[in-house]
Amino acid sequence: MRLSAFQGMRWLVLIAALYGCAAGISSQARSQVTFFGSFSELQQHPERYSGKTVILGGKIIQVLVQDDASELTVLQLPLNRADRPLDADQSEGRFLVRASQFLDPALYPEGARITVVGKLTGSREQPIGSMPYRYPVVAPLEIKQWPRAQDRTPRFHFGIGVGTRF
Repeated sequence: MRLSAFQGMRWLVLIAALYGCAAGISSQARSQVTFFGSFSELQQHPERYSGKTVILGGKIIQVLVQDDASELTVLQLPLNRADRPLDADQSEGRFLVRASQFLDPALYPEGARITVVGKLTGSREQPIGSMPYRYPVVAPLEIKQWPRAQDRTPRFHFGIGVGTRF
């Protein structure tokens, strides 16, 4: 079967669109990362790494919109090879994403998983309950929100026999 140039272009556009939906952080943003240590190192010594570009991911805990900025409180989660936060029960802490533009809470809801590339601008002390806590603060260059985990699983399966799936 031979495809016309128009049909071939349609397939190419479809494949590119599907790849774009599944892609993570852009290579341009990723190339700017200058901090490659652990999150706990970043949290313990934020002044040492101020101005460095980091890549962090996690689950949004809170969204705060102010007159001049928006702020996401994020529970840090480890990233997989595609820079997607893992569905893990392990975290090294929390961080803040402080953006000078409006981040609509309807688009960045609590519980959403994100990956952010941004500049570490320092840290800020604020309590978790009655416990003082130091949050690394990141000014985002790029934020990638990931689809919910159940959206990645197929909606169908093939089965042969009893209790067997392929």
